[in-house]
Amino acid sequence: MQRRSFLFAAPLMLPLTKFPSLSMLNSKPFVVKAGDPRFGIHTPYKGVNPNDVKISGKDTNGQLAVFEYIGNEKVGPSLHVHHDQDEIFSIIEGDFLFQVGDEKFTVKAGDTVFAPRKVPHTWIQLSEKSKIIYYVQPAGKMEEFFLKMNELKGPPTKEQAEKIHEVHGMTVLGPGLSLK
Repeated sequence: MQRRSFLFAAPLMLPLTKFPSLSMLNSKPFVVKAGDPRFGIHTPYKGVNPNDVKISGKDTNGQLAVFEYIGNEKVGPSLHVHHDQDEIFSIIEGDFLFQVGDEKFTVKAGDTVFAPRKVPHTWIQLSEKSKIIYYVQPAGKMEEFFLKMNELKGPPTKEQAEKIHEVHGMTVLGPGLSLK
């Protein structure tokens, strides 16, 4: 094929290639009301703090999941690493201490934190109340992780937590941050 013919024909062939498109995703718009989870199943973090899926990996062909966390306690997750997902935290309300890799920084409402895949991270809430919207890309098994954790009748043992994390693409590396 001559260069001129190729340059003319190439854009016409783009729809035949396997680029992700909106037609591969959920084609219907939806609204998830304040206080509601996407599919009606709440997954409170540590049994107290609402941590609900707002946009599911099922909606995005596994490309993205969005969660809303409402903090009622000064707690946070263990130091952990996601092997295949980036996380982006948008602080809506409250103050937090984050650790991403070797760096620690305090963030507040309006700030955004990027935690790249394969980089250990954790955080702890510093204020009495908080709200975070966080994005997991690609979605991975985060929704399933929170569902599994909420099936437990109490706090998991260290071994249970490590196994559940491992099955869902994460590794626990140590305890979370402390306010003491």
